[in-house]
Amino acid sequence: MIKVAKLSKSTYYHIIKKLDQPDPDRKWKRRINFIYHKHLGRLGYRRITDVLQAKGHDVNKKKVLRIMRELGLKCIVRMKKYKSYKGKVGKVAPNILNRHFRA
Repeated sequence: MIKVAKLSKSTYYHIIKKLDQPDPDRKWKRRINFIYHKHLGRLGYRRITDVLQAKGHDVNKKKVLRIMRELGLKCIVRMKKYKSYKGKVGKVAPNILNRHFRA
């Protein structure tokens, strides 16, 4: 037996009405997409938000993140792998006792 979720009339008509409306974020999608491709996909949502705010646009980082997810945009820069090797540090003590150690 399959259960079917019930939807109230008001919710149904609200959804239908929203489908007929144009996308309210179309100008933001265009701007975010332009900035993303201008920087070759190296900017994430934080830096795109900073760029938009520097241009004088009042936009929230959560809105930018949501729009980037809708458009499928992701920052492609990977974190650098940690390397602990620092090269030759310090100096080797001289062999004063002339011992001959073997492994």
